[in-house]
Amino acid sequence: MRITREMLLRVARETAQKRAFEDPTLVAAYLKGSLCTDNPFLGNTTDIDIVIIHPDTPAQRREMVALTPEVHLDIQHAPQEEYAKPRELRLNAWLGPELYDPLPLLAPGHFFEFVQAGVRDKFNEPESIYARARNSASHARQIWSGLPLSKLTGPELLLLYLKGIIHAANAVVLLGKGKPLAERRFLLQFPTYAEAAGKPELGGILLSLLGADDVDMDVDMLSACLAAWEKDFVSAAAIPGVEPRISPVRLKYYKCACQSMLQGESPITLLWPLLSTWTHAARSLPPEQRKTWESTCQGLGLLGSGFDEKMTRFDHFLDIIEEMLEKEPL
Repeated sequence: MRITREMLLRVARETAQKRAFEDPTLVAAYLKGSLCTDNPFLGNTTDIDIVIIHPDTPAQRREMVALTPEVHLDIQHAPQEEYAKPRELRLNAWLGPELYDPLPLLAPGHFFEFVQAGVRDKFNEPESIYARARNSASHARQIWSGLPLSKLTGPELLLLYLKGIIHAANAVVLLGKGKPLAERRFLLQFPTYAEAAGKPELGGILLSLLGADDVDMDVDMLSACLAAWEKDFVSAAAIPGVEPRISPVRLKYYKCACQSMLQGESPITLLWPLLSTWTHAARSLPPEQRKTWESTCQGLGLLGSGFDEKMTRFDHFLDIIEEMLEKEPL
């Protein structure tokens, strides 16, 4: 059966209605992510990103629900209090763009009217755009400054480093009036925003922060990494309490996307979802099962003696972005 965007939108609405029937206290629900775009599929797979807002703090913050091998629900649960100050959310680097134009699925009250009135007010004015970008870049700089003092090692260290890169790169995206980039499309889409910002070199620097220029990451090597990644992903997904993104229902979601990029014009773009999810998986595995992940990351300079050089490059990356943000918004 051919799965279409229209079918998935219907599933999203039906899911929200079902959850509201089961829990009449729900405040609202909305759709975000790739399904809000014209082409949500990558490697013929996608997810349905739904945010459900509860009156109080929900017991569970995120859940994955399998629909087919190619499609699953990614449901986030949030307390209503996180949306209580819409004018502040306007300057939030993540929630601001998310709430500007989501697809409402459930709105029994006036939630969206209240929230969007505050978020959309002056949202596209240069001062607001720069403020969101500065907030993201500032978070990245704080992470960079704290990494040497964190005393973290292994997967925990690398996850924090990758988090810093996400915030730094998304500052550039926000300057281009974009939304923070999704995990699977991170390297696919970032160069477009870097070029639009007049800093095309940032695309290459971003790849260097992941070690792509330290090792000849050809198709054969990337294929071998993907095979090793799959083995560790499956092992970690079987562990109770593992990070939700390492749920078994997301294996094909990531694998097919990586295979699609591997066969595309720029295979190296799979490096971000590969590294991100592999590191999350490695964090849940015992040390003796991390050997391939560890040797791969050491080869990329992301662990061990090469990490100091990565921190220097990260500093340079941030310097360029901060210089961009020092300009007065037009």
